[in-house]
Amino acid sequence: MNTIHVTNGDSAAQSLTEALRRADREENVIALRDDLAVGPIRDIDESSLARAAFWRLVTNSAIDFEDELEKQQALFAGLARGDAQIVIWHGQSAADQLTLRRVAYHLRNAPQRLNEAKLSHDDLAIATDDSQPERVGRADRATAVGMFSPKQLLAKLPTAAPISVLRISRLALEWQEAKHASAETRRLRDNMLVSGTWVDVDEALLDLAGPDWKPARQIAGAAMGQRFDFMLSDSVAFWRCRELVNAGRLKIRGTSSEMMQADLRR
Repeated sequence: MNTIHVTNGDSAAQSLTEALRRADREENVIALRDDLAVGPIRDIDESSLARAAFWRLVTNSAIDFEDELEKQQALFAGLARGDAQIVIWHGQSAADQLTLRRVAYHLRNAPQRLNEAKLSHDDLAIATDDSQPERVGRADRATAVGMFSPKQLLAKLPTAAPISVLRISRLALEWQEAKHASAETRRLRDNMLVSGTWVDVDEALLDLAGPDWKPARQIAGAAMGQRFDFMLSDSVAFWRCRELVNAGRLKIRGTSSEMMQADLRR
């Protein structure tokens, strides 16, 4: 039976591909590439414009995000049209859980094809290869598939199991609810998705900056380790630093366009 594995992020897809190779399983892996915990998602399944504008602002780059997002949308359409069994891999983080819900929404009319492989903080205790760096869990116990080594994912391959029709319906509904909430951020609390703003992230960055000059890399890195009920990425952390500089709440030594090389203080 043809099986397609779906996960969020290139790192996760690479590790999963290697795990399947070690299991002598010639099955495809699809990498979805969007941190759904942040930015506008109301029209994400119909149009790439708002989402692309958000990522251009965040990354400050000339990447053709419309094209990238349209390719992602085509992947969903292809999964829905096909007849393969789908295994969605997800950890306990807002982005992974939103990816699960989005896949469930697109596959809601073919529930018999949808399966899942769940990863938790405890699964990080599975011994890694000698050649792999040790995976250290976060203090908030959040997990994403990209945190796991191929050996750890190999150990979880047999746990993939069908998702019930009732649960698929609930997941699809929760995806629609998340889209229509029009939130700046989406958080995972007690396995429930809730809406949020940038206020707590900005306050954390301001606290970490302090009154003395510090490298922006140090400030962003420290913020990424804090608990926000979503996993703060480096690109988003640097973007919020730029926004705080533009708002006059942070002072900068350097330029906003080269935030990784800049120093910041309150």
